Amino acid sequence: MSLRTRINDAVKSAMKAKEADRLSTLRMVNAKIKDEDIKARGNGQDDGVSDADLLAHLAKMVKQRQESAKAFDDGGRDEMAAKERAEIAVIEEFLPKQLDEGETASAIEAAIAETGASSMRDMGKVMGVLKAKYTGQMDFAKVGGALKAKLG
Repeated sequence: MSLRTRINDAVKSAMKAKEADRLSTLRMVNAKIKDEDIKARGNGQDDGVSDADLLAHLAKMVKQRQESAKAFDDGGRDEMAAKERAEIAVIEEFLPKQLDEGETASAIEAAIAETGASSMRDMGKVMGVLKAKYTGQMDFAKVGGALKAKLG
């Protein structure tokens, strides 16, 4: 079942269950998907964005909400932070399981071995391999730091 189908099914079930907050988040996700489809069609991709690209966008949405929740916490706006965290929970339902630190480290090692990377110049190749295999499963900002430590 495609990611779009899963999200649309979740929208329908949230409507039937009258879960207003969940429905609002799912509609926001659908709006993002439609925006990205429009951009993709403008660039010649008639089928819209792929599921892999959608996973990357969902991961970005989660990261944005995590930053917002932290800012709300710092500002003493606990109710807004809770709302952001509730949205994160809904969005994460559609993302694959996040890799833990050990799994991430072994994935980095495997990608370095696969590409034959030996210096910082090869960082882009390694990141490309990791993004192709693990989109939505790891925080690439943290991976970048770990890669710099290994290759630098």
